[in-house]
Amino acid sequence: MTTTAPAPVHFKIVIDAADPHTQADFWAAALHYEVEDNAALIEQLLAAGALPGAATVEFHGRPAFRDLVAVRHPQDPYDPHSGTGLGRRLLFQRVPKPKSGKNRLHLDLHPGEGRRADEVERLKGLGASVLREVKEPSGQWVVMADPEGNEFCVH
Repeated sequence: MTTTAPAPVHFKIVIDAADPHTQADFWAAALHYEVEDNAALIEQLLAAGALPGAATVEFHGRPAFRDLVAVRHPQDPYDPHSGTGLGRRLLFQRVPKPKSGKNRLHLDLHPGEGRRADEVERLKGLGASVLREVKEPSGQWVVMADPEGNEFCVH
């Protein structure tokens, strides 16, 4: 009897946001990712009457979902019909309540040996803020917050 190993599970990281489009722009720039272009899918849904116009906004000169937007790794595959990434992605979804408390999950950015200080300055220029610098026997990193206060680390 032959058993086949299960395929890895595809996933995306979903981040709650007050302004998903601003967050997508920040994280696309921070990670050198691309904001997904779902315009073709949105136009199809609008034409079919399956999506109300109020559920869309203009974003970067094209139609976008009002409450959802994702960023994807530029080298990963994507569905050209929907614009949806099929690899590494962050999806930002609008939620009515602001962030409260400490993140239970965060991203660690690794810009490369000797590049932490320059990367922290670049991220500050994009709208991030430094919360604290950590120096421990196990290593050094900078804890930062994105424009909506979500914490992440730069190693």
